[in-house]
This record gives sequence, C-alpha cells and structure tokens, in this order.
Amino acid sequence: MGEAELQAMLGVLEHAARAAGAVALARYRPGAAPDARVSYKEGGSPVTEADYAANAVLIAHLRDRFPDHGWLSEETADTAARLSRRAVFVVDPIDGTRAFLAGANNWTVCAALVVDGEPVAGVVLAPVLDLCLTAARGLGAFANGQRLVVSPRAADPCRFTGPKPIYTHLAPLLGGGVHLPRIASLAFRLASVALGQADIALASDNAHDWDIAASDIILSEAGARLTDLGGNKLIYNRPDPVHPALIAGAPSLLGRLLAVAEGG
Repeated sequence: MGEAELQAMLGVLEHAARAAGAVALARYRPGAAPDARVSYKEGGSPVTEADYAANAVLIAHLRDRFPDHGWLSEETADTAARLSRRAVFVVDPIDGTRAFLAGANNWTVCAALVVDGEPVAGVVLAPVLDLCLTAARGLGAFANGQRLVVSPRAADPCRFTGPKPIYTHLAPLLGGGVHLPRIASLAFRLASVALGQADIALASDNAHDWDIAASDIILSEAGARLTDLGGNKLIYNRPDPVHPALIAGAPSLLGRLLAVAEGG
C-alpha cells in the first residue's frame, strides 16, 4: 500500500473507532456499572451489550465497506475465510471490558489493518480519556496529533507494566525496577511504552491478535518493538490468532534485557 492509501485507511480506522467508542461511551458510567446487560463467555470472561453494539458499528464502517478484506474481531465468530485474504481488519470493540464494567477510564477501542501477516495501520482509542493513538507504516505514530517517539534511554529504575510474575522474573536482570499500576486494556498497556509512561510493557500468554495488532504498529512507528520473550517478531492472521507471553520496549532496552535473560 502506498503512503496516500495508508493515510486514507488510517482515517477510515480512526473514524470507525471513534464511532464505536461513542456507542460504548453512551453506556459507560464513571465509577459504576454500565447501562448494559452482562453475560459471560466460555472461560468466564465478561461481555456486555456495549461490546456487541460497538462491534456492530465497526462491522458497518469496515467489514461492510471493504468486503474484500478479511475480518477478525473478539466479538464475531471466527471463520477460516480470513486466512485467504491478504488484508484483514483486526478489531476489539472494547479492550478491557472488566474496566468498562467497573467504571474505570482505561478501556479502549482497537482497530487495525493487517496485510500479509503484519499490521500496517492501527488505532487505539481511549474514549473516556479523549485519547486517540494512531499509526501507519512509514507515517509515524501520534497521540491526538502529537508525534510519539520512544526514548532509547530507560528511566532509572526501569518502569514495568504488566503481570507481576513476569516482572518479578525480568526486573532483577536490569538491577531492579518499578512495577506500575495495572492497566486493564492490554492494547493501552503496550501503547504506554509509546506514550513514554512505561519503559517495558508485558503480557502473559494468551493475548489474541485483536488485543495487540493496533498497538504493535503504534509501537513500531514510535521506535519501539513488540516481540515474544525470545525476541521473535509476531505474525498475525494465523489459523490460531493466539500469542505467547510478550514484551514491548525500546530496541536497545529489549536487546539488553533479552540477552541477559538468554544468558541466564
């Protein structure tokens, strides 16, 4: 995709995410349960009417408008049809549904375009915070229009966000660290590195494409990396869109941390 086409697609993704976010925000209640019925999926994770309503908006703005593209959403039954498509929309109508249910402010709407297994454009929108993160390949990453650039130098001590067991294992390899408060939305947690709020973001295994694709391109365009704990690049739109434990940070910091971990 050329620069103009990518820029146009990023605009489409942002418009879709904002429309979905508005639908979810209408049912959100600060500090309280939302105005939406709740049910539970197999495995116990919650889903609300707002998740489904936001998903319907994303379908209308993306899947229905670009029928030749594949589709992967947390709230749509998955099929093998997407595997034959080079371009696939990967979306999460509400990432951090538990935060949404609790009336917290750090849930997000995520939308990405994946081409040939790699995210090329993505949006992570935090409606309550009025924060919109956007990126497209070669065009940079932005937060509400302000360019994001990750510093190659980490804070001292290094600031970690993510599951405490992984933090407890990795922090001593850098001589210690600070464990930041939990961020419910995995997409937002990863993107906190691009925002300069954390130096290292962690995810336990079982993250899905829709949790991370939009943040991956935002991190990349801000000068950071998202890999598995072996330093391997992630591949999207596989038959099983699930990933192992993940780590995000500036390349210099990740290289140092993973080299020490491998040596240990």
